[in-house]
Amino acid sequence: MKLTILFGGASFEHEISIVSAITLKEKLSGFDLTFIFCDQDHRFYLIEASKMKAVTFSKGEHKKMPQLNITNGSFTQKTMFSSIEHTGPVLNLIHGADGEDGTIASLLDFFSIKYIGPRTDASVFSYDKRYTKWLCEAKKIKSVHYEVISSNEHKNINIPYPIIIKPARLGSSIGVSIVKDESELDYALDVAFEFDNSVIVEPFIEGVKEYNLAGFIAKGEIHFSIVEEPQKNEFLDFEKKYMDFSRSEQVLKADIDSALEAKLKNSFEKVYKNLFEGALIRCDFFVVDGEVLLNEINPIPGSMGNYLFEDFKSSIELLANSLPTNKRAKVNYEYIHSISKAKGK
Repeated sequence: MKLTILFGGASFEHEISIVSAITLKEKLSGFDLTFIFCDQDHRFYLIEASKMKAVTFSKGEHKKMPQLNITNGSFTQKTMFSSIEHTGPVLNLIHGADGEDGTIASLLDFFSIKYIGPRTDASVFSYDKRYTKWLCEAKKIKSVHYEVISSNEHKNINIPYPIIIKPARLGSSIGVSIVKDESELDYALDVAFEFDNSVIVEPFIEGVKEYNLAGFIAKGEIHFSIVEEPQKNEFLDFEKKYMDFSRSEQVLKADIDSALEAKLKNSFEKVYKNLFEGALIRCDFFVVDGEVLLNEINPIPGSMGNYLFEDFKSSIELLANSLPTNKRAKVNYEYIHSISKAKGK
C-alpha cells in the first residue's frame, strides 16, 4: 500500500512528531512509504527512508534533501527538466500546533489531498481543551469538572486542592503541574502560561483508574483497539510520554469486565461519530465510582497508538481505503451569464 507520512511542524511537539514517524517506519514495513518533513518555517522536504533517523533533523541534514511544493492533489518535487508528483493518501502525523489545530487539515482539504487525520472542525474541538469540554456538554458526555483561568484576568480557583493545571492548547503533558496547596499555585500558573494564555484547572483525583481506547470508522463500521490501563506514577510526565511515543510493542489488554468495556466504547462512539470520520483517535478516560469520564481526546495519538491494535497495518490500510471526500461546489458562472445577457453585455 502507498502512504505518505507527513510529520514535523512548528510546535512544541515537533520532536515528538519525528519520534512518531521513525516508529511508524518500522510498524508499517512492507508499505510503499514516502516521508515528508515540515520544518519550523513550514517548508516541506522529501526525506529518504534510509535517513529517517533523529540526527538527520537535529543536525539539519534534511536541508540537503529535495524541497517540495504542494499543488492540487499532490506534493510536487521540481527537477531540472520536469516535476515529480507524490500522490496517494497522507497520514497526518504532526502533533500539536499545525497538525492537530486544523491548519494542515485545511491545507490538505484546500488542495484536494486525501488524508488520514482529523478534519478542521474535529481538530478545533479536540486541540483546545476548553472546546473539548464544550463538546462534552453538547454531546452529553461526562467529563472531569473544570475551571478556565486566563493570563489576562485574575480570579480565585474554586476547586479544592490538590488540582492539576494544564495549558489549554498543548499535549504530551508539557506545562502540566499538580498543585497540592496554594503555595505552589503561582509557580504552576507561570509554567503553564509560558505555553498558552489560557489554562484548564481540574481536580487531581488520587488513585483514579485510567483507561485508553483508540478506534476509527471504516466502511460504516467502528473499529476499536483493545482497552489499555496505562501504568504510571502520579501522572504521566513529559519524559515518560516522550518515550511512549516510540512504543511499538502491543500492550496488554486491561483486566476489566464487559460492562465497563461497553461503557468506554459507548463514550468513545459519542465522541467520534459525526465529527472524527477519517481519523484514528485515542480517548483517555477516567473511571470514578463506576462512572466513565472523558479526560481528553488525542486526535493524532503518539505513533498512531499502534501498540493498542492487534493488527495495526491492516487497520491503517482499512482506514485509508475508507476516507471521506469533500463535495466541491461546481462553478459554471450561470448567474453572471444571465445578468450579462439581460443587460445585453
